[in-house]
Amino acid sequence: MMSPIETYQILFANIEKVIQGQSRTIRHLLAAFFSDGHVLLEDVPGTGKTTMAKALAKSINADFQRIQFTPDLLPTDILGVSIFNQQSQVFEFHQGPIFSNILLADEINRASPRTQSALLEAMGERQVSIERQIYPLDKLFFVIATQNPVEYHGTYPLPEAQMDRFSMRLSLGYVSETEEIDILDQQNHQHPLLNIQACVDMDSIQVVKDALSNIQISPEIKQYLVTLVRATREIEGVNNGASPRASIAMMKSAQALALFDGLDFVTPDHIQEIAIPVIAHRIAVNSASRFSGKTTESIVDDIMSDIAVPV
Repeated sequence: MMSPIETYQILFANIEKVIQGQSRTIRHLLAAFFSDGHVLLEDVPGTGKTTMAKALAKSINADFQRIQFTPDLLPTDILGVSIFNQQSQVFEFHQGPIFSNILLADEINRASPRTQSALLEAMGERQVSIERQIYPLDKLFFVIATQNPVEYHGTYPLPEAQMDRFSMRLSLGYVSETEEIDILDQQNHQHPLLNIQACVDMDSIQVVKDALSNIQISPEIKQYLVTLVRATREIEGVNNGASPRASIAMMKSAQALALFDGLDFVTPDHIQEIAIPVIAHRIAVNSASRFSGKTTESIVDDIMSDIAVPV
C-alpha cells in the first residue's frame, strides 16, 4: 500500500492533469478533503470550479453524485423521499444523492435557503434525519460546493450557519496567459476529464486520514492559532467573528499541510498559509466596513500582521 505522502502526491498530480495553474488551490482542496472538512469554491463562471470538483471525484474510486442546484430544487431532491409500495402496503425510503462519498453541490447559491439548509445536518454530523428516522452517512463524506459571487443575479446568499460548515472557501481566479494557451491546447481535441482515471482507493484515503492524528502541534502553535481566530471576534466593524469550529478546521488542515510537506509537526507557516481560506468566509462585516473597502480577507491579513509569530 502507498504511503500517505505518496497517496497525496499521486492524487495531486492526477488532478493537475486537468486543472492548469492551480497548484495552491489543489493543495488546499486536498487538505480539507483529508481532514474531514468540506470546501466551497467561489468564483466567477468559467474558471474551472466544477471541473476541479469532478477531477477530484474521478481520481478516487468512490461513489460520486452531482446535484445541480436550481431555484425549484426541493430538500427531498437531495435527501430522498418515502414512496408508498402498493404491493407491500408500506412506505419505502428511496435515498437521495446525499448518500454518497463525494457530493458536488453545483451552484449551491442558486437554490432557496430552505433547500440549502438540507445539507446542514449532513455536513455537521454526517447523518440525515428524515421522518423521525436517522440515517448515517458513509465514513467518507465530502461536500464540494461551487457558487458564483453573491452579487450575481438569481443567487441566494448562504446563511452564516451554512458557511461555518465549510472548512475552507477557495477561489481559483484567472490563470496566466501562458497557462490559458496550454488549456486551449489541452482541449483542442477533447476535454482532459475524459481521460482521467481513478488513481487511489478508499483504503489509501483512510491511511492518510489516520496519519494526520500523528502530526504534532505544539502548545505554542495552538495558542497562536486560537489567538488568530479569537481576534476576529474583537475587530471593529465585524458583526460575527469566526467560531471555535474554525479553530478545529485550521488545526486539522494545518496538520494535513504538514503531512504533505513531509513533516511530522505543524509550523507557523502552515497556519498562515491556511488562515484566510479557513477564516475569511466565516466573518460577517457591517455595511460601514464594506463601504470603506474592507474585505474579510484583508481583515484576516491585518490580524496576522499584528499578532506575534511563535518561534
